Amino acid sequence: MVNLYSIDALKENLEPLRNKGLKIGFVPTMGALHDGHIALVKAAKEECDVVIVSIFVNPTQFNNTEDLKLYPRQEDKDLELLTQNDCDFVYLPTAEEIYPPDYEEVKIDLDTIENTMEGEHRPGHFNGVVNVVSRLFKIVQPTKAYFGRKDFQQVAVVKEMNRQLKLPVEIVTVETKRDPSGLAMSSRNLRLSEQDLDKAVVISQVLNKGKSWANSYSPAVTRQKMIEYFEQTSLKLEYLQIVHPDTLNDLNQYWVSGATACIAAYCGDVRLIDNMELITKEEN
Repeated sequence: MVNLYSIDALKENLEPLRNKGLKIGFVPTMGALHDGHIALVKAAKEECDVVIVSIFVNPTQFNNTEDLKLYPRQEDKDLELLTQNDCDFVYLPTAEEIYPPDYEEVKIDLDTIENTMEGEHRPGHFNGVVNVVSRLFKIVQPTKAYFGRKDFQQVAVVKEMNRQLKLPVEIVTVETKRDPSGLAMSSRNLRLSEQDLDKAVVISQVLNKGKSWANSYSPAVTRQKMIEYFEQTSLKLEYLQIVHPDTLNDLNQYWVSGATACIAAYCGDVRLIDNMELITKEEN
């Protein structure tokens, strides 16, 4: 594995491969890697000739400075894990390289996708996502880019950004990787104690309850039952919504194919998110 610390080094290594027509798979991350990230690397390796992972804790997508400060950082462990899983390149830029003095901020209209759930509770978050991902796409110029379904709304934002900016990158979504308990793997789990990890399992439990209740109740009733179930626990609920898989509009009376429940909750002072498809999306 080759570590790349500058745009020049990245171009020097990737340009010859791109000129040969090789497919470049890209996995953008903020580090603190776990098996969920490795699932993205493995998916990229199956479909592409070359895999590059970026590690960059993007300051512009944190609306809480304390959250940015506490975000787990473990570069040595990350590099070791990527080496063990046959990653070809890892790009480790500085904030100054991603956002140079002449950087022009990218602005797109995300409409309702931006104004619900994560967008509502983390103002400016998706503007930061759009800017860092579009910037990384411009630098890396991948054939395909891989994102985890756990960040359901973020994937929707990236796809819409890709469409509006007409970027020549295929966005690939990989299913959420979970611990044996059902808890979605997340870098933020590193901040949880063993006791908190046990408590946080209720997040996936309530999603599974919702999947079961969806067979008998409307989206509105299912959501209410999920909230009532969750509120019996010690975690603090920020939001729980059942949305259309494409528009992210709330569902109330009628189900649609791919209807998805999304949740954000605090376990102590650690904010966790998860989601689950309640009505299986029909494949074309």
